[in-house]
Amino acid sequence: MKVFKIFSFLILFSGCDPFVTEFSQTESAMMYKASSVPSESATYNGGSLKVVTWNIRFGSGRFPFFGDSCGDKVISENKNVKLIMQAIADTLNKIDADIVLLQEVDVSSKRTGYMDQVQYLLDNTYLNYGSYASMWKADFIPTDGIGKINTGNAILSRYEITEAERIELRLRTDQDNLVQYFYLRRNILKAKIPSLAQSGKDFFAVDIHATAFATDDTKEQHLLKYSEVLSNIANNNGVFVSGGDLNSVPPNSTVDFCMLDKCDSEKYVDSDGSEIEYHSIDSVSTGPHKEGAFFDNFEGEPDILQPLYNSYSAAISHVDGSTLDPINYTHAPSTSYERHEIKHDRKLDYLFTNGLWEDGSGFTHQGAWELSDHMPVSATFTPALEEGR
Repeated sequence: MKVFKIFSFLILFSGCDPFVTEFSQTESAMMYKASSVPSESATYNGGSLKVVTWNIRFGSGRFPFFGDSCGDKVISENKNVKLIMQAIADTLNKIDADIVLLQEVDVSSKRTGYMDQVQYLLDNTYLNYGSYASMWKADFIPTDGIGKINTGNAILSRYEITEAERIELRLRTDQDNLVQYFYLRRNILKAKIPSLAQSGKDFFAVDIHATAFATDDTKEQHLLKYSEVLSNIANNNGVFVSGGDLNSVPPNSTVDFCMLDKCDSEKYVDSDGSEIEYHSIDSVSTGPHKEGAFFDNFEGEPDILQPLYNSYSAAISHVDGSTLDPINYTHAPSTSYERHEIKHDRKLDYLFTNGLWEDGSGFTHQGAWELSDHMPVSATFTPALEEGR
């Protein structure tokens, strides 16, 4: 019977239009505008600007989603999604940022009641303009009841976004063809905000969500592409603020979270079918490792962010060790609190600019831990190019 179902699905799959949307290497992003925009919204009178990055986990809070925690749930209840999204909007209003970089934002997805979360946030915050780039868009995902999905990166702004483009990131190469077909199409979202340009320097906001679970060199390729995009802006006399969920820890951090992230009944199944416990967190074993919980999968991964720190200004300084301070941890799996009473135990989320951050303005909003498995990070900067960069 199972073979018949698989055969029937393959016939359906081969005879219909594609379930999953394919994207070009570079293409225009979707543009948004709040339902009501005040007439004074487009006026920038100089001075500092505040930016925040936040992976909002599709408005599901600490919902035990099967895909990234030890949970087994797929569909959030509509009332819970609305409550979380309102709390996210309230938090953004309290932070009062001029530019917001978001990851894991759902647009018309079954799992979150088909809410357009970009439009919702624009209509329930002081932000007026937005752009969106999907990383997973499919009319139907056949596994685990996911169904229709559209989720990705979004940039929200107090000031008008006139252009935005979706820049493709490489697909994973450690998956078979069928899994890869239905898998994430990660990207970089770049938006131009002309009213923030100064002295002929164009201003851009750049948003990224790098791979989390790849076991090949995909993460390295994603961050190389990210550096290339930032470098192109800087080399063309542009100013940027950028960031997102890089799914990488700072240099000199702990790299092994396998035992912390391990689910109670989880075991590694070797190629011969035998079950092996994950290695001890204190051991020097080469594996097996839990995907997404180990940050030394290839040569250079523990220091993969060092070139960004060398080239640009970080909102949370690495030079003084602030990135390693627990007050700046931004992530723990969604079920970590109920299993270990851990709200956040590593830093994965970052802000960079080739402008100047105001000293001491970088802040990790750990009080928002119930709203996502990632904490928002904010900082205040001026769009004047830093000397020598």
